[in-house]
Amino acid sequence: MSWTDERVETLKKMWNEGQSASQIAKELGGVTRNAVIGKVHRLGLSNRTGVAPQPSPAPQPSAAPAQPSAPAAARPEPAPQPAPEPAAQAEEAEDAPIPMSAARRAIIPAGQPLPPQPSANEISPEALAKVSEVEKGAKKLTLMELTEKTCKWPVGDPATDNFWFCGLPTQSGKPYCEAHVGVAFQPMSSRRDRRR
Repeated sequence: MSWTDERVETLKKMWNEGQSASQIAKELGGVTRNAVIGKVHRLGLSNRTGVAPQPSPAPQPSAAPAQPSAPAAARPEPAPQPAPEPAAQAEEAEDAPIPMSAARRAIIPAGQPLPPQPSANEISPEALAKVSEVEKGAKKLTLMELTEKTCKWPVGDPATDNFWFCGLPTQSGKPYCEAHVGVAFQPMSSRRDRRR
C-alpha cells in the first residue's frame, strides 16, 4: 500500500475532524492503525489537543437575527442554569479522590495482612531474644534520620504511625546492628536444620 496524495488528503481531513487512527485506517482500507499513527506523526499532525470525535455541532444562535420566524418565537427558551458557587466547587475538588500512583497502590493499607514474614521457626531462638531486647532500647528513627552508620532494620507496619527503624550503630560493612544482622544474615544450613 502506498500513500497517494488522495489517501494523504483523506487522512488529514479525517484527522482534523477528530477521527481516531482506527477509524481512519478502516476508512482508507489496506492500512493499519499503527501505519496511520506513523503517517500522522511524519506529517506533523500529531499535536491534537485531546480532540474527540464530536457529533455535528449544534448551530449557534446569531446575535441579531434578520427576521425572526413565528415558529421560533413560539418555542420557550430553556431556563438558564445558575452557575455553581466557587466555594461549592472548591469543596467538591477537596472531596474528589486523589489518583494514586502504582507505587502508592502497592503499599498495604493499615489493618490489612502483611506479606509473608519469616516464621519464628526459621530464626534461631537466641537471635529472636536478642532482637526483642535490642528493640526495647532502639533509637526509633524515621527514614530521614537514618545515616550510613545507623541500623536500617524496619519495625512495625509502614502504613501506620507506629513505624520506625532501629537506629543503633551498624556492624562493620552491614546495614544492620549486631542483633538484626543475626536475623537477616543466617547461613542456609542452619535454617534448613531448624525447619526439620
